[in-house]
Amino acid sequence: MARAIVDLIAPTPRDLVLEIGPGEGALTAELARRAGGVIALEVDRELTARLRARAMPNVEVRDADARAWDYGTLVRPAGGRVLVAGNLPYSVGKPILESLVAARTAIDEMALMLQKEVAERLAAPPGSRTYGGLSVLTQIYCDVRLAIRVPPGAFRPPPKVDSAVVHLRVLPNPRVPLADARRFHTVVRASFAQRRKMLANALAASLGLELAQARAAAVRAGIDPARRAETLTIQEFASLTEQVS
Repeated sequence: MARAIVDLIAPTPRDLVLEIGPGEGALTAELARRAGGVIALEVDRELTARLRARAMPNVEVRDADARAWDYGTLVRPAGGRVLVAGNLPYSVGKPILESLVAARTAIDEMALMLQKEVAERLAAPPGSRTYGGLSVLTQIYCDVRLAIRVPPGAFRPPPKVDSAVVHLRVLPNPRVPLADARRFHTVVRASFAQRRKMLANALAASLGLELAQARAAAVRAGIDPARRAETLTIQEFASLTEQVS
């Protein structure tokens, strides 16, 4: 399983890999064998001591909390890539993922293990039950695919939930042009804040608009205001953002 995960990003001696949560080092040794360098972030000091004791010369083990680490400080090697791999802690996987996407200009590819439900949300297409704000705000910047389903028996001890690995390739530019990325994020989150409501109602409630304003903005964007957010494409969200004032 470790080899299969590393194969997704296929590190070479020219590449730097950031590993999140190396734990006992199941992925670390495989990454070290293939990459030019590995930075391993581990919050458990007992585990960092064990990893350092293994004396892998191209692995730098850091006592660090992945929730607070600045991924934008990663420096791309000359002629190489910055890759990210790891088994994200399920309780904080979403905020770590959001931080990684926010630092996308410093990262080329990622192979991340997450709770299966979160992985499915990341890769979900419009119209699916699991498509939501996380899907849109990741896919606007990355190609995302659910690459590997991981059964509980692959772990020691086995968790009580299923896992999956997502492969993300950072796009050179957003999937659709964004005049105001911050506003786009705000509109997407507002649209999904109350999933059961029609789009115009959700926007009005979340953005403090009059319902008539929200409906008019959707119509100007060429979108039926009675649709629900999970049916909109990324391009439609971009068009909607331009019309919401």
